[in-house]
Amino acid sequence: MTFTGKRIGFGLTGSHHTIEHIFPIMKEFINQGAEIIPFITETVQYTDTKHGKAKDNVETLEKITGQPAITTIPGAEPYGPDKPLDVMVIAPLTGNSMSKLANAHTDNPVLMAAKSTLRNESPVVLALTTNDALGLNAKNLAVLLNAKHMFFVPFGQDNPYQKPSSLSADLSQLIPAVEAALNGKQIQPIIVPYSTKNVLK
Repeated sequence: MTFTGKRIGFGLTGSHHTIEHIFPIMKEFINQGAEIIPFITETVQYTDTKHGKAKDNVETLEKITGQPAITTIPGAEPYGPDKPLDVMVIAPLTGNSMSKLANAHTDNPVLMAAKSTLRNESPVVLALTTNDALGLNAKNLAVLLNAKHMFFVPFGQDNPYQKPSSLSADLSQLIPAVEAALNGKQIQPIIVPYSTKNVLK
């Protein structure tokens, strides 16, 4: 399929080393006809790291999408009844945001956009990257795996011997995962071998 005419919400949370890998995927969605609406957490908006300056990341995001990044909860709320999205993507999804999402804790614009999308019974696609997905966050992963209208980009253990509780999404499958979710399907297999080259290290 192409994504012509599709409105895709794209939420970025604070897995800073992943953000640079998300930008080319956004470009591909746009090349396939999608409109991308960007949402970012406060961490993405303001935190500089060794992986880049927050200001530069936000500028790149806005240049790619041609849209101002939505940085407030009131700014995100209308993307439910008033400006519905066809699908909401959260990539990357940190363990912190996964925990909040699983427990209906809506304290940032990315989570509000997800909540608004679920209100419309439209799909939310999650590309997780967290060091504790198989640790304290495992119960939250289980909640989301069984939640209606929630879909996952396939994931695997990115470093099972040094970080045995860590899981990261295979971002090469993000676009096919969104396509499947728009058809009400979870792309399979959902668990990929840790040696898959596209799982982030």
